[in-house]
Amino acid sequence: MTVSFFNAALSAWRATYSPTPGGEVDDAQLDAVVKLSIKAVAGARTAATLGAEREGTGVVIGADGLILTIGYLILEAASILVVTRDGRVFPATVAGFDHATGFGLLRSQPQVASQPLVLGDSSAVEELHSVSVATHPGAGGCSRACVVSRRRFTGWWEYMLEDAIFAAPPRGEHSGAALIDATGGLAGIGSLWVGDSVDAGVAFPGNMFVPIDLLKPVLDDLVATGRRRGPARPWLGVYSEAIEGHLAVTGVLPESPAELAGLHRGDVILGVGGQAIGDQGEFYQRLWASGEAGADITLHVLHDKTVKHVIVHSADRLDYLRPWKVS
Repeated sequence: MTVSFFNAALSAWRATYSPTPGGEVDDAQLDAVVKLSIKAVAGARTAATLGAEREGTGVVIGADGLILTIGYLILEAASILVVTRDGRVFPATVAGFDHATGFGLLRSQPQVASQPLVLGDSSAVEELHSVSVATHPGAGGCSRACVVSRRRFTGWWEYMLEDAIFAAPPRGEHSGAALIDATGGLAGIGSLWVGDSVDAGVAFPGNMFVPIDLLKPVLDDLVATGRRRGPARPWLGVYSEAIEGHLAVTGVLPESPAELAGLHRGDVILGVGGQAIGDQGEFYQRLWASGEAGADITLHVLHDKTVKHVIVHSADRLDYLRPWKVS
């Protein structure tokens, strides 16, 4: 269903100021929510957008010190510190990253939490359900919220989720935040602050969470090898945005496949491989269906009032990043 603006606003207010009994998060669960402090490698390509030093939240999901967070925090990480709720500090290393979902895994010490947070069932988290959003205490701790939308999310950095979870009211310190359902299970990981959490054509701020069910099929692969099994998706290194019904190139990463192929800011992408695209979602679908990383991708591009065919030799996004270690 599509939640109306009024119902979303009322439900978010109730979840915050007049919560129904049940669904409280106890101290043992909050003990699994930790602070992450990350420093990127020298010359990190992601420093321009994510910063050379980053802070966020992680969630301990394994008794052996396995920590789940949002992946962009740990890209090109040179050093990672984990700070527990009672102030203890542990080192951590990158254990895995999955660009398709956006999840990142860290490995720390078993004593980082008294017990892990149990993975929940994100498919059971429906619109208008009350949830809890938990960060480390320095980022606001735990608060109540309401799921106001479940729908597709498309990001300008070649990223798309078919069934993202949107909750309101928004939290400013959202990166890696734990979305905890009424049963006390981990239902999602915080990714973004968004201005359109309700798809109603008006501003309605909230947070986007990556559903935990997307982790379950790839968790064993991430733990074993640091990435999901199978070939990587083709990646171009282009930022895009829908503007007045057209998909415009809003940025091209330096030395990326897109830049090497001659794409420029202001170009308009009309199609992929001979097939027209109508929006950003179709662009990603056509792109990822064109083969695996390393495939040549033919883009139909409007550049300076001229339609051109641009062949981009795609890459694996992880190969573009500065050398970093997935242990």
